[in-house]
Amino acid sequence: MLRIGDFSKLSLVSVKTLRYYDELGLLKPVRMDEFTGYRYYAVEQIPRLNRILALKDLGLSLEQIAGLLHQDLSPEEIRGMLRLKQAEAKGRLEDAQAQLRRIEARLRQIEKEGHLPMYEVALKSIPTLKVAFVRRVVPNYGGVGMLFGELFGPLVGRARFAGPAMAIYHDPEFKEEDPDVEVAIPIEGALPAGAPAQARELPGGDMACAVYQGPYEGIGEAYHAIMAWLEPNGYRIAGPVRENYLRGPGDTSDPSQYVTEIQAPVEKAS
Repeated sequence: MLRIGDFSKLSLVSVKTLRYYDELGLLKPVRMDEFTGYRYYAVEQIPRLNRILALKDLGLSLEQIAGLLHQDLSPEEIRGMLRLKQAEAKGRLEDAQAQLRRIEARLRQIEKEGHLPMYEVALKSIPTLKVAFVRRVVPNYGGVGMLFGELFGPLVGRARFAGPAMAIYHDPEFKEEDPDVEVAIPIEGALPAGAPAQARELPGGDMACAVYQGPYEGIGEAYHAIMAWLEPNGYRIAGPVRENYLRGPGDTSDPSQYVTEIQAPVEKAS
């Protein structure tokens, strides 16, 4: 038999780890001196220790390893456990590869332009929202203000708002005339009777987002930043783009202080 220090040197596993495995019941010493508390191990225990280390290297938790060693699991149960770990590892690899693509895209952008981008594009997971909305085809984008008046007039003081107002543009491309526009506001509870607005669940999901500060006439630069971000990062537009008005005419009379977040639903490009 070997004292724990000698077994540690032979197996290349620290004494601290061997004691922890003892506490968990993964690898008990063959004998413990009742007077000194010394742990003694046998060379024949090294194959079991190596199995613990190999399973740990596959990503299994010590609790899962204990189950494998102590329970009479079927081969199919073991395969299922390993397939789950395989899927988790693939997911981590895909996330790392996506991050690498974003880094490479940012480096190319800096090398091309010689400076950091004016607008940062962030990929966000946007939750589903219950909103009150009005949707119309208006003569031009100047008609959006009229839609907001139609939405808010009957609701102010009668509905519980739960977030900033937004505009959602349903046309697949920019239109100078007759754009299909929806204006909406997150709400809690039901709409008051007689209001022209309707209620619906506004879908959430992954969105490429850029924040713009300033008058609405200059917002096109932030849209361009999102469009330029898509292809290098492996995404494409997957739904109507939104403008989320974090600070607008109802908050300040100075258009230079308006703050708008553009939210573009995206999906991985095939």
